[in-house]
Amino acid sequence: MGIIRSTGAGYYDNDGINNDNKYGDYRYIPLSEIIDSFNAAYVGEGKICENVALNDVNFHAIRALQELSYDTLKCTKDWEITVQSTLVSVMPIDYVNYVKLSWSDGNGIERIIYPASKTSNARVATTANELLSGGHTTTGDDIVEVMADANGNQISASMNNFVSQTSTDIGSVDSDDMDDEYGELVGNRYGIDPQYAQANGSFYIDHDKGKFHFSSNLSGKTLVIKYISDGLANTAGNAGIDLTNSMVPKLAEEAIYKHVLYGVLSARKDTPGGLLGQIKRERFAETRKAKLRLSNIKLEELTQILRGGSKQIKH
Repeated sequence: MGIIRSTGAGYYDNDGINNDNKYGDYRYIPLSEIIDSFNAAYVGEGKICENVALNDVNFHAIRALQELSYDTLKCTKDWEITVQSTLVSVMPIDYVNYVKLSWSDGNGIERIIYPASKTSNARVATTANELLSGGHTTTGDDIVEVMADANGNQISASMNNFVSQTSTDIGSVDSDDMDDEYGELVGNRYGIDPQYAQANGSFYIDHDKGKFHFSSNLSGKTLVIKYISDGLANTAGNAGIDLTNSMVPKLAEEAIYKHVLYGVLSARKDTPGGLLGQIKRERFAETRKAKLRLSNIKLEELTQILRGGSKQIKH
């Protein structure tokens, strides 16, 4: 519901830090209010969700926010850190997946770094009889050890070679030096993969330990990690989910209602198949509508992009 909770003076005169008076907060609605509105509109005697437990509504509302956050609500967050000499960074506490990793140069321009998909931080297995070497079959007396450095980071020969590689930082190279270094190679590097034809650095993810590993030329760089979260906020002390501070864009409010409605009705054994199919189609339509709304496409900006696409670029 569109309810303004503060006066104009109270909004414009605050410092924008107090959680009750954040700038632009009117764009969002707390998940707790969506649950209350759903209970008022859909749950009750003679309504479509008759005899539905309130805990079921809470569960499906939380799941709806999580699912929509991954690709519809664009629930992304940014981390800015300095890459330490260890070349390792832990995942953010609410990390689900990354969108983009880049480092910021002296002009504030973000330079994208690409994943090194052909490497990993394999666990180092050692035994008294050289585990699995020469067709050796392990026995109960074999001991598998996982090696770690002084900072507790798991290490392997692959990781040591990865972090010790040297690469020219193209951001600090003079244009004449770049021409001397790369100019002679024009036409001589057929078949190179474009993702490796860059000097911004690379990274890979140790999913087992929840850490990012970076190449050595990123040491000391200002790194920006843009990642996807599930949109849920924790209460103080990590006691549970704070539904009041879990915010939903108002442009996607109806999509949340349809997700909750479909989840509640699909869990009941006596829901007519025709009704369930109708709600499923409505859920799909509202999700698509929310995605279009939140894509934030502006006609003037799209027109300008199309104008630029018609230009012929001479090489």
